[in-house]
Amino acid sequence: APRAAAVLLLSVFGGGIDMNFYERVYELVRRIPAGKCASYGQLALMLGNPRASRAVGYAMRACRTPGVPCHRVVRADGSTTPAFGPGVQRAMLEAEGVPFTADGRVELGGCRWDGA
Repeated sequence: APRAAAVLLLSVFGGGIDMNFYERVYELVRRIPAGKCASYGQLALMLGNPRASRAVGYAMRACRTPGVPCHRVVRADGSTTPAFGPGVQRAMLEAEGVPFTADGRVELGGCRWDGA
């Protein structure tokens, strides 16, 4: 169902039906180095469809592909997702040296991936 939703979102937002969207997301996320993070919207923009951030989120939630560091993708405000379990994503990011603010959000100013 998440894949169908992503295809529907891309179709609705003018991206056409892209059956390889999840694979393109995973390829991009594999490039995020340890100690860096990206937001769902940032990845959507890098993939050429800035309105597909929700579809990127669906791809992350559906990911069962080894070697895709999904924990490095956070919300635009730097907050983490509970999908990994309470505190798990934060612990994984902190182990890589990702800084957090006092209110528990990733300090994106200090670790946002630039795509290089």
